[in-house]
Amino acid sequence: MSFVGLNEIREAGTRLEEVCLRTPVWPSRILSRMAGGTTVLKCENLQRTGSFKIRGAYNRIARLSAEQRSRGVVAASAGNHAQGVALGASLLGVHSTVFMPAGAPLPKVEATSKYGAKVVLEGSVYDDAYAAACTFAEESGAVMVHPFDHPDVIAGQATIALEILEQVPDAATIIVPIGGGGLISGVAAAAKELRPGIRIVGVEPVGAATLTRSLEAGEVVTLPEISTIADGLAAKRAGDLTFEYVRKLVDDVVTVTEEEIAEGLLLMTERARLMVEPAAAVGVAGAMRRRSPITFPAVVIVSGGNIDPLLLMRVIRFGMTSAGRYFSFRTRLRDRPGELQRLSGAIAGVGVNVVGVEHRREGVLHSSLNDVEVSLQVELRGPDHIKELIARLEEDGYEVTSL
Repeated sequence: MSFVGLNEIREAGTRLEEVCLRTPVWPSRILSRMAGGTTVLKCENLQRTGSFKIRGAYNRIARLSAEQRSRGVVAASAGNHAQGVALGASLLGVHSTVFMPAGAPLPKVEATSKYGAKVVLEGSVYDDAYAAACTFAEESGAVMVHPFDHPDVIAGQATIALEILEQVPDAATIIVPIGGGGLISGVAAAAKELRPGIRIVGVEPVGAATLTRSLEAGEVVTLPEISTIADGLAAKRAGDLTFEYVRKLVDDVVTVTEEEIAEGLLLMTERARLMVEPAAAVGVAGAMRRRSPITFPAVVIVSGGNIDPLLLMRVIRFGMTSAGRYFSFRTRLRDRPGELQRLSGAIAGVGVNVVGVEHRREGVLHSSLNDVEVSLQVELRGPDHIKELIARLEEDGYEVTSL
C-alpha cells in the first residue's frame, strides 16, 4: 500500500493556513528532567476547537466534490473530532450531523452544536454512535468523515509534523498519544519522509491498548472492552489503514496506566500551566516514565485541551493521590472531649494539612462502645510524608487504615 506523500501533506498545509493555528512548542524543564533530556511540548491544546482534530476534519471535507458537499457530512465522536467536523463543515458551508454517545461530556456536546452541527445523542459508547452514523450515511447519502481511517484525515494530521520539524529542526524523537491511530500515522508519514532517522513513539492507555494488541497479533483486533479516563483515545479498534502506518513507520508503541495519566495531567496543570485533557497527558506520561528509549531533543504532542471541569477536578485529585500528595484514611478515637483535637495536633505536628473530616458514632461496628470512627482527607508532600504521618499516628496509639 502507498502512504500519503509529502506533496499531499504540503497541499493540506496550504489548505489549512487560513483555518488552523500554527501552535507553539513550549519548553518544559520539569518534563525534561523527568524524561532525561531536552523535551518540548507541541501545544495542540491551543488549536482551534481545542485539539488537533480540526486539521484532519477540515482537510477531508475541503477535498469533497461540490456534489458530495451538497449531501452534507456525518461523523461519530465523543468530542474532539465532533468539534473539528462541525467547525470545518461550517467554514465550508456544508451541513453536518454528528452522532455522540449519551455520556459524552456536556461541554463537548454544547461546543459541537455551537460550531454548527446537528448533534444526535445515540447509545452509551462511541461504537453505538458510530453504528448510528453509518446507518444515517447509508440512508441519507451524507459523506462519512471518519475520525482517523482515511488518507485525507491522515494528511491533515501530518501537518503537525511539518510544523514540528520547522520549529525544532534537530528533533530526534516525537512522542504521540494513540487512539485510533490517525495522528501518529500522519506524524510518522511526514517525519519519516523528511527525517528517516527520527524516532516516532506512540503511547496508549493500558485500558485501551488497541494498537499494542493489534501489533502483538499481527492484525487489527477489536478489544472486547475498554476502560480509561482518556476518553479521546477510547477506541476499541484501530483503523485498517492506520494499523499499516503504525506497523511500518512507528518505532515503538508503549502503554501507561491510569495513575500515570493522572500524574501527567497534574504535571501539565501545576507546572507547565497548561489546561489539557487526559488524552493529551498520555504522551506526557510516556515521557515522564521513560517507557521507551528517547533520543533528544524530544517533542511531545499535547493533543487537546477539552476537558469537563468536573472531570478535571476528579483527575487532579486522582493524580495527587497517585503522587502521594493526597491521602485518605480512617482511625478510631475514644468518645470523649478533646480526642479529635489531640488527633489534629498529631497530624499538624508532621506538617500535614487536613482538608476533610467525617466523625461518625452511628452505623459503625466499634471495637468498643466508647469509640468513634473518624475518616480524614489530608494533603502532603509525597509518599515519604505519608509514611512519616502514619508512623507518628501509630506511635501515638492510632490504628491507620488507608481508604
